[in-house]
Amino acid sequence: MTLSPSIRSLILPGLLTVLALIVLIGLGTWQLIRLAEKDQQTAQIEASLSAPPVLVPSSSEWAALKPADYDYRRVSLTGQFQHDKEALVFGFISVGNRGDTREGFFALTPFVLADGSTIIVNRGFVPQELRDQSKRPEGLIQGTVTLTGLMRAPEKKGSFTPEDEPAKNLFFTIDPLSIAHARQIEQAAPFIVDADKSGPSGQWPEGGHTVVALVNNHLQYAITWFALALGLAGVFFVFATNRLHRDP
Repeated sequence: MTLSPSIRSLILPGLLTVLALIVLIGLGTWQLIRLAEKDQQTAQIEASLSAPPVLVPSSSEWAALKPADYDYRRVSLTGQFQHDKEALVFGFISVGNRGDTREGFFALTPFVLADGSTIIVNRGFVPQELRDQSKRPEGLIQGTVTLTGLMRAPEKKGSFTPEDEPAKNLFFTIDPLSIAHARQIEQAAPFIVDADKSGPSGQWPEGGHTVVALVNNHLQYAITWFALALGLAGVFFVFATNRLHRDP
C-alpha cells in the first residue's frame, strides 16, 4: 500500500508531537505526585505543631538527619545559653492586622547541652532599638533551663542576600553552621530551634514568630502542563486535517 504524499508529510510532525505529548503529560503527572507529597508533608507539619514536644535529637543522630524529616518538629531541650556569642540576623515580623511589618533582628544564641554539644536557638525577635544586649538584661536568662520550640532547617542564601558581617554581629541568613563558624563553636547542630514564646509580655527576645508557610503550586503547574498537552494535540489535529484535505 502506497501512502499519499500528504500522509507521508505527517509522519515526522506526528512523531514529534507524540514525543512532546509524552513529555508534557509526564511533567503534569509528576506535578500531581509532588502535590500528593506536599499535602502529606503539610498534614505532618500540622500534626507536629499540635503534638507534645519530644526530646531534641542527640548529637550522635545529627549526621543522619534530613530536613524533610525534622522541619517544624516540636522538641524540648535542656541546657545553658551562651549570650556572649549571640548572633543577630536581620529580619522583620508582621504587626497588626493590616500586614504592617517591623524591622529588627532575630537573636540566635548558642545553647549548650549536657554533653557539650551546641544547638543554635532562635530566641526570637528583637527591635532595632534594643539591638544592644545591655538594653534588654531581663532577657539574658542564666543557668540551666528547659525550653520548647520547633526544629528548622537552615536557610539558603539567595542570589541577592548580602554577605554576613560577623565583626559587626550582623547576619542575613539563618544558617547555624555559618554562625557556629563565626562564633568559633566546634560541635554545632546542623539545624536550629525556633523557641516558643515564653516569659512576660515585653521581654526581649520575643519568641513564637515562626512562619509556617509551604508553597504549594503543584496543582496549577499540573493544569498548565496538561493544558499545553491538550493545546498541542488540538494544533496537530487542525494541522493534519488541513494537510489531508489537500490530498488529491
